[in-house]
Amino acid sequence: MTQEEMALRYGCNPHQAPAKVYSDGALPFRVLNGTPGYINMLDAFNSWQLVKELKQALGLPAAASFKHVSPAGAAVGIPLSDTLRKAYFVGNMEMSALATAYARARGADRLSSYGDWIALSDRVDVPTARLINREVSDGLIAPGFEAEALAILKDKKQGRYPIVEIDASYEPRDTEVKELFGVWFEQRRNDLQINDDLLKNIVTRNKELSDSARRDLIVATIALKYTQSNSVCFAYDGQVIGAGAGQQSRIHCTRLAGGKADRWFLRQHPGILGLRWRKDIARPERDNAIDLCFQDELTPSEEESWAAAFEEVPVRLTLQEKKDWIGKFTGVALSSDAFFPFRDCIDRAHQSGVKYVIEPGGALRDDDTIKACDDYGMVMIFSKTRLFHH
Repeated sequence: MTQEEMALRYGCNPHQAPAKVYSDGALPFRVLNGTPGYINMLDAFNSWQLVKELKQALGLPAAASFKHVSPAGAAVGIPLSDTLRKAYFVGNMEMSALATAYARARGADRLSSYGDWIALSDRVDVPTARLINREVSDGLIAPGFEAEALAILKDKKQGRYPIVEIDASYEPRDTEVKELFGVWFEQRRNDLQINDDLLKNIVTRNKELSDSARRDLIVATIALKYTQSNSVCFAYDGQVIGAGAGQQSRIHCTRLAGGKADRWFLRQHPGILGLRWRKDIARPERDNAIDLCFQDELTPSEEESWAAAFEEVPVRLTLQEKKDWIGKFTGVALSSDAFFPFRDCIDRAHQSGVKYVIEPGGALRDDDTIKACDDYGMVMIFSKTRLFHH
């Protein structure tokens, strides 16, 4: 990998050309197929760091599904239940640990993951390549590829699918620099290690942290480190299930993440798993129809397109049925990239099964937030570490 600069299709938008990436040394990657764009490479470098850190922290293959420089999903390779296999549309496909990690990352928010950039922590194997080949995606980054896997992926998008191979041993400088409006910004790179050391300062009466809770808190917090701020992340079963990114208020982050987590729970409802689809309905259209299943009200055009997706039009879940189903889930981990200023975020998180919370602490009303967690029997950790990302 001796290249020092690489031309891109254009910048953030087509009218922002020319564009390129370059380094004062050799670029730590090579493009094996296709022509990545500017946003592709922003997604590539952010998502690669995320999966690399997940693998280092948890010792499991990791995957991320990125859209517009934030993760729609991220996960480690924990085996899928039969329910999740069905919810993620992988059925009886052969699933390696790496393929499972990507199925989970893609399954967190399938609607948002449409046209994603994929990052994988390990050498890409054939089961993972076959899974990616079925999905609508804009490219991927990984540290290596099996020959057959690479051949499968090179056929995607009529041979134009961007494939980037990263040098897994590459470590950037301690200082990072960027330019905005003709002015240079410089800071120390955020090289904080997210591990069990961050989970020690428990401030609630409940101090019981299971191994799975520790894992999920780490998954959520590493995901936050590469999510546009303000952000809140919900994680469960080794994967992100809801990310609320780029909001101006903490409660809106929490509502957004909680709403996505609720949809993730509802995708596993027997009434959704048992939907009878028309044979010509593709997976993206199924994802759209499933999302409409959870809307309280539909416009006439939405109602028409929704009904057209099924062999037999289903009975929609009532509001009470949805609440009852979501209420079955507990043990969800929540991480916030900055402190909660009010208890309202905890009240909303409780509605989506959150039991474990990590946040920096340091708000004027920390006592109110701790009391809210005590009211619900939650475990809350003050990490004393803010994780803004811009």
